[in-house]
This record gives sequence, structure tokens and C-alpha cells, in this order.
Amino acid sequence: MTPLLFASVAAAGGVGASFRLLVDGFVRSRSRGGYPFGTTIINITGSLALGFVVGLALNSLLPEMWRQIIGTGLLGGYTTFSTASFETVRLLQERRQIASILNGFGMLVGAVLAAALGLWLASLL
Repeated sequence: MTPLLFASVAAAGGVGASFRLLVDGFVRSRSRGGYPFGTTIINITGSLALGFVVGLALNSLLPEMWRQIIGTGLLGGYTTFSTASFETVRLLQERRQIASILNGFGMLVGAVLAAALGLWLASLL
């Protein structure tokens, strides 16, 4: 790894994390009930985008350096499965079992399907 690649991945991670903050804040300001819709949207859209980026790279349509910058940096900073895990536990602590199951398993299934869709879409190019 070159110093330039390292700095680029780090900078892209900061941009991704900042974008996550904006998206989550926007969604929270428009939703009620305490369900973490922002995190769900972030992780599913991030998985879709990562699937697409990896699909482009696998088809030699995106250089490896850009896969690392976008995939590891930008989308790694944007997505947040640690927050999703915490929010799932928090919902359980609040005795909101159905919301917890939807958040935990629903996000996992949704993210995996979104990643598969992204890979498939990239394969069409």
C-alpha cells in the first residue's frame, strides 16, 4: 500500500462517515417511533453500492485502487454494522422484540440481497 492510497482511503472514509451522519440525521428528522430507519437505509444502500463497486472491479471496469478507495474507504465509512448491532440490542432492552428481530435479521437479509443486486447490476455492464 502506498502512502497516497492510504491517505485516499482515510479521506474517503471520512467523507463516507460524514455522509452517514447527514443521511441518518435526515431520516431521523422525518421518522417517529424510535425504529432506526436511518441505519437500515444506510446499510442496505451501502451494501448495494459495495456490491456494484466489487462487481465493476471483478469485471475489470474499475481499477483495484479505486475499489479500495470507494469500497473500503467511502463505503466502509458510510455503512455501520456496529451501530446496527447496538440498536438491535437496544430494541431488545426496550422489550421491542419484533422491532429487534426486524432490525437484526431484516437488515442482514436486506443487505445481503442488496449486495447481490449490486453485483448483478455491475455484471450487466
